[in-house]
Amino acid sequence: MLIPFSMKNCFQLLCNRQVPAAGLKKTVKNGLILQSVSNDVYQNLAVEDWIHDHMNLEGKPILFFWRNSPSVVIGRHQNPWQECNLNLMREEGIKLARRRSGGGTVYHDMGNINLTFFTTKKKYDRMENLKLILRALKAVQPQLDVQATKRFDLLLDGQFKISGTASKIGRTTAYHHCTLLCSSDGTFLSSLLKSPYQGIRSNATASIPSLVKNLLEKDPTLTCEVLMNAVATEYAAYHQIDNHIHPINPTDETLFPGINSKARELQTWEWIYGKTPKFSINTSFHVLYEQSHLEIKVFIDIKNGRIEICNIEVPDHWLPLEIRDKLNSSLIGSKFCPTETTMLTNILLRTCPQDHKLHSKWNILCEKIKGIM
Repeated sequence: MLIPFSMKNCFQLLCNRQVPAAGLKKTVKNGLILQSVSNDVYQNLAVEDWIHDHMNLEGKPILFFWRNSPSVVIGRHQNPWQECNLNLMREEGIKLARRRSGGGTVYHDMGNINLTFFTTKKKYDRMENLKLILRALKAVQPQLDVQATKRFDLLLDGQFKISGTASKIGRTTAYHHCTLLCSSDGTFLSSLLKSPYQGIRSNATASIPSLVKNLLEKDPTLTCEVLMNAVATEYAAYHQIDNHIHPINPTDETLFPGINSKARELQTWEWIYGKTPKFSINTSFHVLYEQSHLEIKVFIDIKNGRIEICNIEVPDHWLPLEIRDKLNSSLIGSKFCPTETTMLTNILLRTCPQDHKLHSKWNILCEKIKGIM
């Protein structure tokens, strides 16, 4: 049951600073169950950061429910070019976020429930949390065949992944978050989480592809609301706290001082793309020009999301060597992204001779280069 209440006093009591013992016992007892009223992925990830950084969780665990509008979330040490179809995401207006925990890439939409279990570092136990979710699922549908794996996934019918796990362990606090596939768009999920980019060499953490299935496909009564209420009930019973889901606004600075700056940081290019582990691209593509096929070879090193080494090889008879070298040198130090590349190549084009055929070749080449970004 979603019950609004004044969160300000509760959060002040749970914060590390000045925790009054008497008020704590009366107000928060043993923990809280929260649900975000926002569907913005950056705002919800910022709540995780804020609670992890500011809350005293000793004897007071927190369960946080959140759902997002369509977005793709990569792990802290992942490469987005390796994990998802960035071109399709840009076309469809799908947000990309990098979380602060490890693990693999996931697709979020309103049919995918996110659950974050906050505890002290000593109490951190992913399997215990998954067992709690299993008990909740059994309570609403005893016939469900769902099991937890050694990789801390939840499998339906022994083969379909309905939940994946990631975590962050700090000095004194920790959180474990997982998903629960209820009624997610499976077609979008599979197309967005399939990278079209070839020739990437990287030591970044790679996701492990899995067969997935929505719980709603198994039982149409298993809506997101039913599942969240079931998990909340089980969580409240396990921790002996009130079975109330308290709504929170992730942009409320009176509850979370400084949280909007955390959300802004999570949206920056420097965080989303710039934190990608160093990688290289070694690929080639063919261009059809005036009934002949030409091979263009591309070798690029990318560090902190910026081009460190660039070597684009094109046949000399097709594009003058001087112009090709200008392109290679101008891209070094720039962001590995189509927007910045478009700006740079447009500026370079103005320095080229006014030749229609040359401009046509230039545009073909630049579009191909932007296609791998």
